[in-house]
Amino acid sequence: MKAAIIHEPHTPLKIEEVDLDEPKAGEVRVRLVGGGVCHSDYHRIDGHSAIATLPYVMGHEGAGIVQQTGPGVSTLSPGDHVVFSLTPQCGRCRNCAAGRPNLCEGFTRGSGLMPDGTSRFSKDGIPYFAGLATFSEETVVLESSLVKVRDDMPLEKACLIGCGVMTGVGAVLNRAKVETGSAVAIFGCGGVGLNVVQGAVLASASKIIAVDKVDFKLEKAGELGATHLVNADRDDPVERVLQITDGGADYAFEVVGFPQIVRQAFESVRPGGTAVMVGVPPEGADVSVPARPLFQDRTLMGTFYGGGRPRIDFPWLIDLYMDGRLKLDELITKYRPLDEINEAFEDMNKGVTARTILTFE
Repeated sequence: MKAAIIHEPHTPLKIEEVDLDEPKAGEVRVRLVGGGVCHSDYHRIDGHSAIATLPYVMGHEGAGIVQQTGPGVSTLSPGDHVVFSLTPQCGRCRNCAAGRPNLCEGFTRGSGLMPDGTSRFSKDGIPYFAGLATFSEETVVLESSLVKVRDDMPLEKACLIGCGVMTGVGAVLNRAKVETGSAVAIFGCGGVGLNVVQGAVLASASKIIAVDKVDFKLEKAGELGATHLVNADRDDPVERVLQITDGGADYAFEVVGFPQIVRQAFESVRPGGTAVMVGVPPEGADVSVPARPLFQDRTLMGTFYGGGRPRIDFPWLIDLYMDGRLKLDELITKYRPLDEINEAFEDMNKGVTARTILTFE
Protein backbone atom coordinates (compact mmCIF):
# COMPACT_ATOMS: atom_id res chain seq x y z
CA MET A 1 0.00 0.00 0.00
CA LYS A 2 1.39 3.40 -1.02
CA ALA A 3 1.67 6.40 1.27
CA ALA A 4 3.43 9.79 1.29
CA ILE A 5 6.07 9.95 4.03
CA ILE A 6 8.09 12.79 5.55
CA HIS A 7 11.45 11.69 6.96
CA GLU A 8 12.86 15.14 7.76
CA PRO A 9 11.81 18.77 7.23
CA HIS A 10 12.93 20.69 4.15
CA THR A 11 13.01 17.56 1.98
CA PRO A 12 10.43 16.26 -0.52
CA LEU A 13 7.97 13.61 0.60
CA LYS A 14 8.69 10.02 -0.41
CA ILE A 15 6.05 7.69 -1.82
CA GLU A 16 6.66 4.33 -0.14
CA GLU A 17 5.08 0.92 0.19
CA VAL A 18 4.04 0.55 3.81
CA ASP A 19 2.17 -1.98 5.91
CA LEU A 20 -1.13 -1.24 7.64
CA ASP A 21 -2.43 -3.26 10.57
CA GLU A 22 -6.07 -4.14 11.06
CA PRO A 23 -8.15 -1.79 13.20
CA LYS A 24 -8.26 -2.41 16.93
CA ALA A 25 -11.07 -1.55 19.35
CA GLY A 26 -12.80 1.71 18.41
CA GLU A 27 -10.88 2.01 15.14
CA VAL A 28 -11.87 1.97 11.47
CA ARG A 29 -10.02 1.16 8.27
CA VAL A 30 -10.86 3.48 5.36
CA ARG A 31 -10.00 3.38 1.66
CA LEU A 32 -9.24 6.92 0.51
CA VAL A 33 -11.08 8.35 -2.51
CA GLY A 34 -9.92 11.97 -2.28
CA GLY A 35 -7.32 13.85 -0.26
CA GLY A 36 -7.01 17.63 -0.17
CA VAL A 37 -3.55 19.20 -0.27
CA CYS A 38 -3.62 21.84 2.47
CA HIS A 39 -0.97 24.45 3.26
CA SER A 40 -0.80 23.21 6.84
CA ASP A 41 0.54 19.93 5.39
CA TYR A 42 3.34 21.89 3.75
CA HIS A 43 4.05 23.65 7.04
CA ARG A 44 5.38 20.33 8.31
CA ILE A 45 7.83 20.31 5.42
CA ASP A 46 9.01 23.93 5.57
CA GLY A 47 9.43 23.93 9.36
CA HIS A 48 6.61 26.38 10.10
CA SER A 49 5.04 23.65 12.26
CA ALA A 50 7.45 21.44 14.15
CA ILE A 51 7.08 17.68 13.87
CA ALA A 52 9.00 15.53 16.32
CA THR A 53 7.58 12.12 15.36
CA LEU A 54 9.33 10.86 12.23
CA PRO A 55 8.92 9.12 9.85
CA TYR A 56 5.35 10.37 9.52
CA VAL A 57 2.52 9.48 7.13
CA MET A 58 1.19 12.80 5.84
CA GLY A 59 -2.28 14.19 5.17
CA HIS A 60 -5.31 15.27 7.19
CA GLU A 61 -8.01 16.34 4.70
CA GLY A 62 -9.74 13.34 3.17
CA ALA A 63 -12.84 11.31 2.37
CA GLY A 64 -13.30 7.65 1.62
CA ILE A 65 -15.19 4.40 2.14
CA VAL A 66 -15.15 2.26 5.27
CA GLN A 67 -13.48 -1.11 4.65
CA GLN A 68 -13.37 -2.67 8.11
CA THR A 69 -14.35 -1.81 11.66
CA GLY A 70 -12.70 -2.85 14.90
CA PRO A 71 -14.41 -4.20 18.02
CA GLY A 72 -16.87 -1.82 19.66
CA VAL A 73 -17.44 0.41 16.61
CA SER A 74 -21.17 1.17 16.57
CA THR A 75 -21.76 4.16 14.27
CA LEU A 76 -20.05 2.97 11.09
CA SER A 77 -20.17 -0.13 8.87
CA PRO A 78 -18.22 -1.33 5.81
CA GLY A 79 -19.38 0.57 2.74
CA ASP A 80 -20.22 3.79 4.57
CA HIS A 81 -19.01 7.02 2.98
CA VAL A 82 -17.07 9.15 5.45
CA VAL A 83 -15.24 12.47 5.76
CA PHE A 84 -12.28 12.77 8.12
CA SER A 85 -12.51 15.25 10.98
CA LEU A 86 -9.34 17.14 11.83
CA THR A 87 -10.04 16.48 15.50
CA PRO A 88 -11.65 13.43 17.11
CA GLN A 89 -14.71 13.97 19.30
CA CYS A 90 -15.06 11.91 22.46
CA GLY A 91 -18.48 13.39 23.26
CA ARG A 92 -17.81 13.23 27.00
CA CYS A 93 -15.22 15.87 27.94
CA ARG A 94 -16.21 19.35 29.10
CA ASN A 95 -15.60 20.94 25.69
CA CYS A 96 -17.60 18.32 23.80
CA ALA A 97 -20.38 18.66 26.36
CA ALA A 98 -20.30 22.44 25.90
CA GLY A 99 -20.73 22.12 22.12
CA ARG A 100 -17.07 22.77 21.28
CA PRO A 101 -15.83 19.39 20.02
CA ASN A 102 -13.11 21.11 17.98
CA LEU A 103 -11.36 21.50 21.35
CA CYS A 104 -12.04 17.93 22.52
CA GLU A 105 -9.94 17.02 25.57
CA GLY A 106 -10.69 13.32 25.40
CA PHE A 107 -7.75 12.48 23.15
CA THR A 108 -4.12 13.59 22.99
CA ARG A 109 -3.42 15.11 19.60
CA GLY A 110 -0.06 15.38 17.87
CA SER A 111 1.63 12.27 19.26
CA GLY A 112 1.50 10.42 15.94
CA LEU A 113 0.24 7.35 17.81
CA MET A 114 -3.08 5.77 18.63
CA PRO A 115 -4.39 6.23 22.21
CA ASP A 116 -2.90 2.85 23.15
CA GLY A 117 0.58 4.19 22.33
CA THR A 118 1.07 2.18 19.13
CA SER A 119 0.94 2.88 15.42
CA ARG A 120 -0.99 1.03 12.70
CA PHE A 121 1.57 1.96 10.00
CA SER A 122 4.97 0.31 9.64
CA LYS A 123 7.65 -0.60 7.13
CA ASP A 124 10.02 -3.54 7.48
CA GLY A 125 8.87 -3.87 11.06
CA ILE A 126 9.67 -0.22 11.91
CA PRO A 127 6.67 1.80 13.20
CA TYR A 128 5.68 4.87 11.18
CA PHE A 129 3.91 7.70 12.99
CA ALA A 130 0.61 9.04 11.64
CA GLY A 131 -2.35 11.26 12.32
CA LEU A 132 -5.25 10.83 9.93
CA ALA A 133 -2.78 9.83 7.18
CA THR A 134 -5.01 10.81 4.27
CA PHE A 135 -2.03 10.82 1.89
CA SER A 136 -2.20 7.03 1.81
CA GLU A 137 -4.29 4.58 -0.15
CA GLU A 138 -5.82 3.31 3.08
CA THR A 139 -5.61 4.35 6.70
CA VAL A 140 -6.80 3.32 10.16
CA VAL A 141 -8.24 6.01 12.41
CA LEU A 142 -10.47 6.36 15.44
CA GLU A 143 -14.20 5.99 14.88
CA SER A 144 -14.58 9.44 16.44
CA SER A 145 -12.42 10.96 13.68
CA LEU A 146 -14.97 10.06 11.00
CA VAL A 147 -18.36 11.47 10.03
CA LYS A 148 -20.74 9.46 7.88
CA VAL A 149 -22.12 11.46 4.94
CA ARG A 150 -24.80 10.96 2.30
CA ASP A 151 -23.93 8.46 -0.43
CA ASP A 152 -24.73 10.78 -3.34
CA MET A 153 -22.04 13.30 -2.35
CA PRO A 154 -18.92 12.92 -4.58
CA LEU A 155 -16.17 11.90 -2.17
CA GLU A 156 -13.37 13.48 -4.23
CA LYS A 157 -15.07 16.81 -3.43
CA ALA A 158 -16.36 15.96 0.03
CA CYS A 159 -12.78 15.74 1.28
CA LEU A 160 -12.60 19.56 1.22
CA ILE A 161 -15.28 19.73 3.90
CA GLY A 162 -12.97 18.04 6.42
CA CYS A 163 -10.55 20.95 6.81
CA GLY A 164 -10.51 23.91 4.41
CA VAL A 165 -14.25 24.45 4.20
CA MET A 166 -14.96 23.70 7.85
CA THR A 167 -12.16 26.00 9.03
CA GLY A 168 -13.03 28.90 6.73
CA VAL A 169 -16.81 28.87 6.84
CA GLY A 170 -16.78 27.94 10.52
CA ALA A 171 -14.51 30.86 11.43
CA VAL A 172 -17.18 33.21 10.11
CA LEU A 173 -20.37 31.52 11.27
CA ASN A 174 -19.38 29.49 14.35
CA ARG A 175 -16.61 31.55 15.93
CA ALA A 176 -17.00 35.20 14.89
CA LYS A 177 -20.77 34.91 14.31
CA VAL A 178 -20.72 37.60 11.63
CA GLU A 179 -23.99 39.53 11.45
CA THR A 180 -26.02 40.27 8.32
CA GLY A 181 -24.83 43.48 6.63
CA SER A 182 -21.35 43.45 8.15
CA ALA A 183 -18.21 44.58 6.34
CA VAL A 184 -15.68 41.74 6.27
CA ALA A 185 -12.00 41.72 5.25
CA ILE A 186 -10.06 38.52 4.54
CA PHE A 187 -6.25 38.66 4.68
CA GLY A 188 -5.03 35.65 2.69
CA CYS A 189 -7.03 33.89 0.00
CA GLY A 190 -5.59 30.40 -0.16
CA GLY A 191 -7.67 27.28 0.31
CA VAL A 192 -8.95 28.31 3.74
CA GLY A 193 -9.23 32.03 3.04
CA LEU A 194 -11.46 31.36 0.04
CA ASN A 195 -13.82 29.56 2.37
CA VAL A 196 -13.82 32.53 4.72
CA VAL A 197 -15.08 34.43 1.67
CA GLN A 198 -17.79 31.81 1.25
CA GLY A 199 -18.67 32.05 4.93
CA ALA A 200 -19.07 35.82 4.58
CA VAL A 201 -21.40 35.27 1.62
CA LEU A 202 -23.48 32.81 3.66
CA ALA A 203 -23.60 35.39 6.47
CA SER A 204 -24.96 38.00 4.01
CA ALA A 205 -22.07 40.41 4.60
CA SER A 206 -22.46 43.72 2.75
CA LYS A 207 -18.79 44.16 1.81
CA ILE A 208 -16.38 41.24 1.42
CA ILE A 209 -12.84 42.51 0.91
CA ALA A 210 -10.29 39.94 -0.24
CA VAL A 211 -6.60 40.74 0.36
CA ASP A 212 -3.71 38.77 -1.14
CA LYS A 213 -0.51 39.24 -3.15
CA VAL A 214 -1.42 36.74 -5.87
CA ASP A 215 -3.85 37.83 -8.58
CA PHE A 216 -4.96 34.24 -9.24
CA LYS A 217 -6.16 33.92 -5.65
CA LEU A 218 -7.89 37.29 -5.78
CA GLU A 219 -9.69 36.28 -8.97
CA LYS A 220 -10.86 33.10 -7.24
CA ALA A 221 -12.07 35.17 -4.30
CA GLY A 222 -14.10 37.26 -6.73
CA GLU A 223 -15.64 34.12 -8.24
CA LEU A 224 -16.67 33.00 -4.76
CA GLY A 225 -18.33 36.26 -3.79
CA ALA A 226 -15.76 38.87 -2.74
CA THR A 227 -16.99 42.37 -3.55
CA HIS A 228 -13.58 44.09 -3.42
CA LEU A 229 -10.11 42.78 -4.32
CA VAL A 230 -6.91 44.26 -2.84
CA ASN A 231 -3.43 43.25 -3.98
CA ALA A 232 -1.17 43.84 -0.96
CA ASP A 233 1.88 44.19 -3.22
CA ARG A 234 0.33 47.19 -4.97
CA ASP A 235 -1.66 48.85 -2.19
CA ASP A 236 -1.40 49.21 1.57
CA PRO A 237 -4.05 46.67 2.61
CA VAL A 238 -4.98 48.38 5.88
CA GLU A 239 -5.45 51.74 4.20
CA ARG A 240 -7.55 50.18 1.42
CA VAL A 241 -9.81 48.37 3.90
CA LEU A 242 -10.28 51.58 5.89
CA GLN A 243 -11.14 53.43 2.65
CA ILE A 244 -13.55 50.84 1.35
CA THR A 245 -15.38 50.55 4.68
CA ASP A 246 -15.29 54.25 5.55
CA GLY A 247 -13.45 53.72 8.82
CA GLY A 248 -12.85 50.03 9.32
CA ALA A 249 -14.28 46.56 8.79
CA ASP A 250 -16.64 45.02 11.29
CA TYR A 251 -14.65 41.78 11.03
CA ALA A 252 -11.20 40.99 9.65
CA PHE A 253 -9.83 37.46 9.27
CA GLU A 254 -6.12 36.64 9.13
CA VAL A 255 -5.76 33.39 7.16
CA VAL A 256 -2.01 33.18 6.53
CA GLY A 257 -0.40 32.40 9.87
CA PHE A 258 2.01 35.30 10.44
CA PRO A 259 1.90 37.72 13.40
CA GLN A 260 2.48 40.79 11.24
CA ILE A 261 -0.63 39.98 9.20
CA VAL A 262 -2.63 39.41 12.38
CA ARG A 263 -1.71 42.97 13.29
CA GLN A 264 -2.80 44.22 9.86
CA ALA A 265 -6.15 42.54 10.33
CA PHE A 266 -6.51 44.08 13.78
CA GLU A 267 -5.61 47.55 12.51
CA SER A 268 -8.20 47.28 9.74
CA VAL A 269 -11.24 46.94 12.01
CA ARG A 270 -13.30 49.82 13.37
CA PRO A 271 -13.80 50.53 17.09
CA GLY A 272 -16.00 47.72 18.31
CA GLY A 273 -14.80 45.45 15.50
CA THR A 274 -13.29 41.98 15.69
CA ALA A 275 -10.10 40.53 14.20
CA VAL A 276 -9.87 36.74 13.98
CA MET A 277 -6.64 34.72 13.65
CA VAL A 278 -7.41 31.69 11.47
CA GLY A 279 -3.98 30.85 10.02
CA VAL A 280 -1.65 28.42 11.80
CA PRO A 281 1.02 30.54 13.56
CA PRO A 282 4.71 29.54 13.57
CA GLU A 283 6.06 27.66 16.57
CA GLY A 284 6.95 30.10 19.34
CA ALA A 285 5.44 33.16 17.64
CA ASP A 286 4.01 36.09 19.61
CA VAL A 287 1.30 38.51 18.53
CA SER A 288 1.46 42.19 19.46
CA VAL A 289 -1.26 44.80 18.88
CA PRO A 290 -1.43 48.47 19.91
CA ALA A 291 -3.10 48.95 23.28
CA ARG A 292 -5.15 52.12 22.67
CA PRO A 293 -7.09 50.71 19.69
CA LEU A 294 -7.71 47.50 21.67
CA PHE A 295 -9.07 49.70 24.48
CA GLN A 296 -11.75 50.96 22.07
CA ASP A 297 -13.85 47.80 22.31
CA ARG A 298 -11.93 45.99 19.59
CA THR A 299 -11.58 42.21 19.93
CA LEU A 300 -8.73 39.94 18.84
CA MET A 301 -9.68 36.28 18.92
CA GLY A 302 -8.30 33.01 17.67
CA THR A 303 -10.17 30.14 16.15
CA PHE A 304 -9.19 26.50 15.85
CA TYR A 305 -10.85 24.47 13.12
CA GLY A 306 -13.53 27.10 12.67
CA GLY A 307 -15.21 26.14 15.92
CA GLY A 308 -16.21 23.01 14.02
CA ARG A 309 -18.91 20.60 15.19
CA PRO A 310 -18.18 17.94 12.58
CA ARG A 311 -21.19 15.68 13.21
CA ILE A 312 -23.48 18.69 12.79
CA ASP A 313 -21.55 20.88 10.37
CA PHE A 314 -20.32 18.32 7.82
CA PRO A 315 -23.80 17.13 6.79
CA TRP A 316 -25.02 20.74 6.73
CA LEU A 317 -22.14 21.91 4.52
CA ILE A 318 -22.65 18.98 2.16
CA ASP A 319 -26.36 19.77 1.92
CA LEU A 320 -25.44 23.37 1.05
CA TYR A 321 -23.19 22.08 -1.75
CA MET A 322 -25.80 19.69 -3.09
CA ASP A 323 -28.34 22.53 -3.07
CA GLY A 324 -25.96 24.82 -4.99
CA ARG A 325 -25.36 27.24 -2.12
CA LEU A 326 -21.74 26.27 -1.34
CA LYS A 327 -19.08 26.14 -4.06
CA LEU A 328 -16.64 23.26 -4.02
CA ASP A 329 -15.99 22.62 -7.71
CA GLU A 330 -14.62 26.15 -8.05
CA LEU A 331 -12.10 25.49 -5.26
CA ILE A 332 -10.54 22.53 -7.08
CA THR A 333 -7.84 23.57 -9.53
CA LYS A 334 -6.26 20.19 -10.21
CA TYR A 335 -6.59 16.49 -9.56
CA ARG A 336 -3.32 14.59 -9.18
CA PRO A 337 -2.39 11.01 -8.31
CA LEU A 338 -0.69 10.41 -4.97
CA ASP A 339 2.67 10.04 -6.75
CA GLU A 340 2.52 13.76 -7.65
CA ILE A 341 2.18 15.13 -4.12
CA ASN A 342 5.42 17.11 -4.32
CA GLU A 343 4.32 18.69 -7.60
CA ALA A 344 1.07 19.67 -5.87
CA PHE A 345 3.07 21.50 -3.19
CA GLU A 346 5.12 23.22 -5.91
CA ASP A 347 1.91 24.48 -7.51
CA MET A 348 0.72 25.73 -4.13
CA ASN A 349 3.91 27.67 -3.52
CA LYS A 350 3.75 29.21 -7.00
CA GLY A 351 0.23 30.45 -6.26
CA VAL A 352 -1.35 28.72 -9.26
CA THR A 353 -3.82 26.49 -7.39
CA ALA A 354 -6.61 26.98 -4.90
CA ARG A 355 -6.84 23.32 -3.92
CA THR A 356 -5.32 20.19 -5.44
CA ILE A 357 -7.11 16.91 -4.81
CA LEU A 358 -5.14 13.67 -4.63
CA THR A 359 -6.80 10.63 -6.17
CA PHE A 360 -6.14 6.99 -5.32
CA GLU A 361 -7.28 4.87 -8.27
